[in-house]
Amino acid sequence: MSTNDKLNMSPKEIVYYLDEYIIGQKEAKKAVAIALRNRYRRLQLAPEIQDEVTPKNILMIGSTGVGKTEIARRMAKIMGLPFIKVEASKYTEVGFVGRDVESMIKDLVLTSMNLIENEYREKSKDKIEEFIIEKISQKLLPPLPNGVSEIKKQEYEASFEKMKQKVRNGEMDNLKIQIEITKSLWDSDNDLSADIIKVSESIVKVLGKDQEKIKKEMTIKEAKQALKQEASQAILDSETIKHEGLKRAQEAGVIFIDEIDKVAVSTKNSSGQDPSKEGVQRDLLPIVEGSVVNTKYGQVKTDHILFIAAGAFHLSKPSDLIPELQGRFPIRVELDSLDEDAMYQILTQTKTSIIKQYQALLKVENVDIIFDDEALRELAKLSFNANQKTEDIGARRLHTTIEHVLEDISFDIDEYEGKTVHITQKLVNEKLKDLVENVDLARYIL
Repeated sequence: MSTNDKLNMSPKEIVYYLDEYIIGQKEAKKAVAIALRNRYRRLQLAPEIQDEVTPKNILMIGSTGVGKTEIARRMAKIMGLPFIKVEASKYTEVGFVGRDVESMIKDLVLTSMNLIENEYREKSKDKIEEFIIEKISQKLLPPLPNGVSEIKKQEYEASFEKMKQKVRNGEMDNLKIQIEITKSLWDSDNDLSADIIKVSESIVKVLGKDQEKIKKEMTIKEAKQALKQEASQAILDSETIKHEGLKRAQEAGVIFIDEIDKVAVSTKNSSGQDPSKEGVQRDLLPIVEGSVVNTKYGQVKTDHILFIAAGAFHLSKPSDLIPELQGRFPIRVELDSLDEDAMYQILTQTKTSIIKQYQALLKVENVDIIFDDEALRELAKLSFNANQKTEDIGARRLHTTIEHVLEDISFDIDEYEGKTVHITQKLVNEKLKDLVENVDLARYIL
């Protein structure tokens, strides 16, 4: 599917795709699908109206493990959008030691650049492969000196083509050669200001040491991988990548701000709260409202970046956020806690369910694992009960319970090689029932 086709997906198509990976949460899926479709609609408008249409940012409210992050991540992945997840609690107010909120935009731009570069690399993979094969073949069969006869040149060209074919087919993969790899001396820190980065890069270039060649001995198979970066730099247009990367970050970027509730100042306990929490909210405000952020690739306008904030809001509520920030997240959706039936569906209906993952992992050891339906229902029931009796960690509880059930099989895997192992309801009960019923033990083990 091309990038244009992905952006042209209808809200129903987006929700249908999300349904393959996430159970329930219809309202959250619908809100995200509409927000994405509105982006496509905006791009079809006249330029003077385009600038006026801003994204309708979303605030997701729900416990951990119910699918908040997964909805945003899957949506960005299918549509080829630059996506980053950040934790609001990791940021500090400007003037305090720590990361300031502008660094999230710099991280988004870096993600966008990598996304665009990978797309161009995929389009030019034949040219890149040819460049690498040519380079390795020249090491194995160095060029002839000037002034040789035409016959020698023809003989060399024929031998060189044969050598290239051998390298391409992998016949020479185990042979060791010495190659020169470009080592960049300047690897800038994203947390530095754009001005400092530019000055530092200029100094390095003036000194003529921006790129240093280092010699390494390796097999031809390893050299094929090592030369990929150099081949990409030689073939791909870095200015086009930079331009498109900035554009996609501005027009299609998605930033997922998790733990937004951790920077909300609860009115009940306002005296005991960290005063910098409100400062972080005020620093977030211009970024979410729309401002210009300087990055090492250039200036980025944040007006059309989609922000999705999420939090459990156990100790605070959305109204504890400063009013200006609340107003910048007009769409609010509450995600449902997972019941026993939802747990069962997560195990059986999702495209890459944890059951399929464990079956694939143990298949590597030539062991087939088959879960009886009653065993899966018991797993769902006990996981749900554990969430009720201890902290509710949603679908993440399934990872803990299944790991506990399969622990002995996974450890004694050599005894099961070539066999088919049935996971029954009885086995699940033996491993988990006492743990779930003993609340003190469950808190530590499950």
